[in-house]
Amino acid sequence: MLGGVHDGRVNDIDEPPTPGEPLDPDELGERVTEVFDLIGPLYRRAFRKIEQGELIEGASVGVRSVLDLLRRYEPMTVPQMGKIMALSRQFVQRTVNDAVARGWAEATPNPAHQRSSLIRLTEEGRTTITAVLAREHALNRQVGGDLTDADLTACVRVLRELLKTFDHVDVE
Repeated sequence: MLGGVHDGRVNDIDEPPTPGEPLDPDELGERVTEVFDLIGPLYRRAFRKIEQGELIEGASVGVRSVLDLLRRYEPMTVPQMGKIMALSRQFVQRTVNDAVARGWAEATPNPAHQRSSLIRLTEEGRTTITAVLAREHALNRQVGGDLTDADLTACVRVLRELLKTFDHVDVE
């Protein structure tokens, strides 16, 4: 704060009050706004940092997301990926096409649905996403604040609740 006025740096927001009882709806709304005010800059900065990795591994942010989803849940269909990533099927299809063109993923027949192929990682794709995640892990190890497992568990819980609030939003 500069002379009673916030200097605009989102990192300098005062510490929240000690946890306790659930907040009343008005206070909850204000506190959730604080969270969203931090998520926007965090997302944009992380996005830019991942974009910088494209120069190293060659994977765009979108392709990186697809490769990571496949690493965790393969095989998957494009609509399944779109639902998890909250992105349109068309956008995910273009991203999958990029991954396939680079030899990082492949489409295989889906016995449950003729028109929706199953997408899998290739060995080259697995190697690529492993390198991307190793670089990101090295960066994430630099996070300060002496965060505890409880801190991160609470953070994930809050973000999941916020995400549920918008489950009804159509991403197509």
